[in-house]
Amino acid sequence: MEDTPAAPEATDQTGPAAVQAAYERLRSAWKREGGLPYKVRMRLLKALIKSLRSRKDALATAISADYGCRSDFESVVGEVFMVMEGAKHARTHLRDWMEPEEVEVSIHLKPARARIMSQPLGVVGIIAPWNYPVQLALAPIVGAIAAGNRVLVKTSEYTPNAHAAVAELIAEAFPPEVVQIVHGGADVGAAVSALPLDHLLFTGSTRVGRMVMSAAAENLTPVTLELGGKSPAIIHDSFSLAKAAERIVWGKMFNSGQTCIAPDYVLVPEGKAQAFADAAKAAYEKMYPTMVANPDHTALIHERHFQRLVGLVEQAREAGVPVVRAGSEDPDPTTRKMPLTLLVEPSDDLRVMEEEIFGPVLPVCTYTDLDAAIRTVNDRPRPLALYYFDRRGRRIQDMLARTTSGGVSVNECLVHITQHTLPFGGVGPSGLGAYHGHHGFRTFSHRKSVLLQARINAMSLLNPPYGGLAKWFSKLVTLF
Repeated sequence: MEDTPAAPEATDQTGPAAVQAAYERLRSAWKREGGLPYKVRMRLLKALIKSLRSRKDALATAISADYGCRSDFESVVGEVFMVMEGAKHARTHLRDWMEPEEVEVSIHLKPARARIMSQPLGVVGIIAPWNYPVQLALAPIVGAIAAGNRVLVKTSEYTPNAHAAVAELIAEAFPPEVVQIVHGGADVGAAVSALPLDHLLFTGSTRVGRMVMSAAAENLTPVTLELGGKSPAIIHDSFSLAKAAERIVWGKMFNSGQTCIAPDYVLVPEGKAQAFADAAKAAYEKMYPTMVANPDHTALIHERHFQRLVGLVEQAREAGVPVVRAGSEDPDPTTRKMPLTLLVEPSDDLRVMEEEIFGPVLPVCTYTDLDAAIRTVNDRPRPLALYYFDRRGRRIQDMLARTTSGGVSVNECLVHITQHTLPFGGVGPSGLGAYHGHHGFRTFSHRKSVLLQARINAMSLLNPPYGGLAKWFSKLVTLF
């Protein structure tokens, strides 16, 4: 394609019938022009940054309209800032990422040379969820564009206002032969998953992730799955409960817990469950003096999700679990706002301990020693994140070595996702593959193996018919 901006064109398409047309437009451009050259990638990433900067308030307003109330700070920091920083990071390092990687050549092939080339895959798909409708649509686009691909992105039916705002931004920043956007429900997601894409990145639930992977397998489309699970927070006996509670409550209440890496349950030393619940309640009430009328307190996305969380709490209450509700306001069905609600030592057979919570409900469990805490984590499906609070380096290293999770923040919550030099992804049921920074560039690239034979070499001496030299060589190579 030409190294000049195309005039903005509406790329907003809705419904399964539009998916094929969007894909064919991108595939035709790929066949005609191939991958994006370095200068075009740099220009498009710069255009994305510019559009994000000028549209940040409009994006925050659109997200809030979908939620009913979404903190502007959380939208700007958790969505716009994340994508802008990712695009800036990619622009800073892209030339180095694109350079062929020279690798060692075995002695039997010398004086040949060997290298690995990073090559665009072609047309890639992104299926974004509703909980971070800007970040999780655009952050993967950063990696895909940095790698030189063309992109089809599908947004959630639960965030129509955010979709419209993102579609306008995409039309401003990217030519339509580079990025297409579609919108809709499960039928549109299924249509995207069934395309013969060159890669597909899905963010959402483990249940839907299995369906996406199954559909993609029909075309042998490689997938990156960003899922979720029950991410634990573990507090060592020597760490301040009040300090840990402050960080855990912040991580839990950011976006009202509607975050795939939100702490899903807490493990505290035996005998300290109630003390932690009290400390968490105090931390919440300091952060959120009010709930319903508070613009910083994000609402739950829709009525069904609100009622599901209320149901989790009611089942625990009926089972005799002590319920500690922070603040002075009850869950409000009109605004779909819910205060932090702590469940003290619930049993493992309750739904709240079996399902990913995805909201401001926090089970507080206990352990007898760190070995028992580690067993509790390892007996469950591998989580997307783990949070450990301790100051002793040896114990921290032991925790990191003996547990498996997608990522870890030590003495903090959530913020490892903001570090673009770290891969973001899950393991096992919490995901497959990773992106962000160089890891996103590699996810959306084909790493092609290249051997460059020297003009003068001895390979022809080993041609058939195999004589004495070949027999000598076969003995030689098996001696080492």
